[in-house]
Amino acid sequence: MGVIIKQSFKNMVTTYFGFGIGAINTLFLYTYFLEQEYYGLVTFLLSAANLVWPFMAFGVPNTLVKFFTFYRKKEEKDKLLNLVLILPIVVSLVLGLLAYVAYDFLIGYFTKGNSLVRPYIWLIFVIAFASTYFEIFFAWSKLFYKSVFGNFMKEVFQRFCISLLLVAVYLNWLSVHQFIYCIAGVFVLRLLAMGIYAFSLYVPQFSFKFPKQLSPVLKYTALILIAASIATALLDLDKVMIEYFLPIENVAIYGIAVYIATVISVPQKAMHQITHPLTAEYLNNRHKDKLEELYKKSSLNLLIISGLIFILILSNVKQLYELIPDEYELSVLVVLLISLVKLYDNLLGNNNSILFNSDYYRIVLVIGLSLVVLAVVLNIIFIPRLGIDGAAIATFIAFFLYNSAKILLVYRKFRFLPFTSKTWLILLLGTLLSLCFYFWDFTFHPLLNIGFKSILISLSYLGLAYFLNFSSEVKRIINQVFGIKKG
Repeated sequence: MGVIIKQSFKNMVTTYFGFGIGAINTLFLYTYFLEQEYYGLVTFLLSAANLVWPFMAFGVPNTLVKFFTFYRKKEEKDKLLNLVLILPIVVSLVLGLLAYVAYDFLIGYFTKGNSLVRPYIWLIFVIAFASTYFEIFFAWSKLFYKSVFGNFMKEVFQRFCISLLLVAVYLNWLSVHQFIYCIAGVFVLRLLAMGIYAFSLYVPQFSFKFPKQLSPVLKYTALILIAASIATALLDLDKVMIEYFLPIENVAIYGIAVYIATVISVPQKAMHQITHPLTAEYLNNRHKDKLEELYKKSSLNLLIISGLIFILILSNVKQLYELIPDEYELSVLVVLLISLVKLYDNLLGNNNSILFNSDYYRIVLVIGLSLVVLAVVLNIIFIPRLGIDGAAIATFIAFFLYNSAKILLVYRKFRFLPFTSKTWLILLLGTLLSLCFYFWDFTFHPLLNIGFKSILISLSYLGLAYFLNFSSEVKRIINQVFGIKKG
C-alpha cells in the first residue's frame, strides 16, 4: 500500500491544484467573463463529448491495462499496443459516417429550443476524438506506473489553458466564438503531449499483426465499451437532458453545482491511477488475499479523505454562492445529492477495477444498462416538473442503485466487503460535523467565513481521525505533514 499512497498523494495534489484552477474558472471567470447562455453552451459541448468518446475508444484503455500483463512476450505486448492504436480510428470513422448520415436528426435534436448550439455540433466529435486517444496514451503510461504526467495533463493543463482563454475573452483578444474553437484546440494539444510522453516510455514495433487469443480481447473490449458508456452516461446524461428540456442557461447553473460536488471525487481519481493496474495484476496472478486487503484499505482511506471534503463543501456552499453573480441561483439540494453520489463512489474503493478486470464484468453491464434506462426515464419525469433539482434526484437514485449493486456483486463472487468497523465511525462523524457546521456561520465576508469554518472543520476532523486511528496510512501522512515523530 506504500507505493499506492505515495503516488496517489502526488496525483491527489496535482488533481486538487487542477480543481483549484477549475474552481476559479467555474465560479468566477466563466460567470463574470461569459454570458450565461454561452457558459451553458460550453458546459453542454463538453458533456456531450464525454458521452461520445467512450464509444470512439471502444473500451481499449481498460483492455490495455487488463491484458498487457496477461501477455508475457514483448512481441505479443507490441501487437496488443498496435491493436489499441488502430481500433479506435476504425470505430471513429464508422461513427463519423453514421453522424453524417444522421446529421439532420442530430441538429434537430440538439437545437430544439436552443439554436445557439447548431454551429458548434461538430466540435463535439473533435473533442471526443482527442479525448479518446488521450485516454489511450494515459493508460499506456499507467502500465509502467507512470501516472503523474498524465494526471497533470488531464487535471491541470486543460483548465489552465481555459483560464488563459477566458482572460483573453475578457481583454477582447478573442471573441466568444473563437474561444469555443480554441477550447477544442486545447484538447488536441493535450493529446499530442500525452502521445509523445507515452512513446517516450515505450515504443512498440509497429505492424498490422494482432495478438494471440484475440477473441477474448475483442470480447472484453466490446463489453468494456458498454461499461464505460454506462459510467459516462450516468455522469453527463443529466446535463444533456437539461439542455433538451430547459433553456441552456440551466446547464450552466447545474454545472456549477455539480463541479462543486465533484471535488469529492478527486481522491478516488488520484488513487485509481495506481490501484487500477495493480488490481489487474493481483487478479491475473490470483493474489486473493492482497486483493481483499487493497479493497478494504482503498475504501477506508478514500472515505476518510472524501468525508472531510464532503463536510467542507456542505458547510460552505451558501458562502460559495454568495461569491458568484445572482443569476446563478442557489441550488443546495443539487450540491448535496451529487456530493452524496461522489462520497458513495469513494466508499467503493477499487471496486470498479475488481469488476472490470475480472470475469464478472458482463453482469455489471446488464445492471448498468438497466440503470441507464432508469436514469433516462427518471430525468424525463423529474426535469420538466422539478427543473435542475429533478436532474439531481434522478442521478442520485440511479447511482445509489448502481453502486449498491456493484458492492453486492463483489461480495457474492469474491466474498469481499469494503467496510470495516472504522467505516461506520467515519460516516457518523461526518454526519455530526456536517449538521453542526452547516448551520453555524460567522458574520464575516464570505471568503473569511469559508476560511475560518474550514480551519475549524479540518482541525476537528483530522484531530479525531488521528487520535481514533482511523487509518495507519492517513496517520502516517499526518505525521509527515506536521513533523510528528513516532512515539
